[in-house]
Amino acid sequence: MLALLLLLTQGSDTTVADTTRTRVRFGAFVDTYYAWDIGEPADIDRSFTTQPARHNEFNVNLAFVEAAVSGDRIRGRLALQAGTSVQANYASEPSIGEVSGAELAQLIQEGFAGVRVARGLWIDAGIYFSHIGQESWISRDNPTYTRSLIADYSPYYQSGVRATWEPSRTVTLQAHLLNGWQNISESNGDKALGARVDWRVTPVLILAGALFVGNEEPDSLPSRTRVFSQAMLRWAPGAGWDLYGTVDVGVQRVPTGGSDRWWGFSAIATRTLSPAVRLAGRVERLADPEQVVVVTGTGAGFETWSASLGVDVRLERRVLWRNELRGYRSTEDVWPSDGVPASSATSLLLVTSLALSL
Repeated sequence: MLALLLLLTQGSDTTVADTTRTRVRFGAFVDTYYAWDIGEPADIDRSFTTQPARHNEFNVNLAFVEAAVSGDRIRGRLALQAGTSVQANYASEPSIGEVSGAELAQLIQEGFAGVRVARGLWIDAGIYFSHIGQESWISRDNPTYTRSLIADYSPYYQSGVRATWEPSRTVTLQAHLLNGWQNISESNGDKALGARVDWRVTPVLILAGALFVGNEEPDSLPSRTRVFSQAMLRWAPGAGWDLYGTVDVGVQRVPTGGSDRWWGFSAIATRTLSPAVRLAGRVERLADPEQVVVVTGTGAGFETWSASLGVDVRLERRVLWRNELRGYRSTEDVWPSDGVPASSATSLLLVTSLALSL
């Protein structure tokens, strides 16, 4: 695998000489990890997460190779991936018929083509990263190593068509027509809608909002329209500080009348101490009593607080070492303890990761 990554990245950031000034960039990423879960899950799979997904095991969280094209009129990206986070996150990918489904979907991190149709207006189609959230699928791009609960339970990827318009240097608008809520293969005959706005209020303050509307039930069941909204803030007040805030609210219609609701928030602060060292702290909560997005099988559903502390060390320009301690507390016994599933209301995680970017 490493030999393939090196081969593909030898031509990194290569310019293809033509009249459209098109650039082709090759790259690769490998995120390795070791995680210790105090509950010691008997099957080694950690509960309620996609990453890091395994306990007491050296493994690869995410590895991918990519080719990205950018130009005045065209753009696109193809990235192929593998890792335990991929297996965990794509496990529920729909599979109707004999083709597509999880086996194909999990291999494609992104595969989209785009064209600029007017000044500041792009149309992209294919598989691409979700318009929802501040936390990326790629760990190196996030303020904390592990993902917040609200990030793990909102889409990381989606399949469809998007329009991106930049009416000014400070505002970006997006509109999406999608297969659904984090699915490449279709689960029904309906399509979903998405939208996002990003506003750079000042050079150090960004506000953003995202919206999703769609039916996530198969055609064999009554429709249950899901409406999800999100508000985001990023502020860099100076002295090495970066602050991130995200609030999610979701509502899903119940066929018999009424609706189920869930909500959550994440507050993250990072402090850069030097070009090589950064600290990160987080407080968050996710409440899903009706078990719309988090299924526990318990009476009170999933209502959980979490907090984490992390230290990131850049050992070399392309090598990042990340360490994190994270605790959880829920209203009911949903976490494993001494290998027994759903026997504790608390959990503790310690993880270390070494990542290489090429």
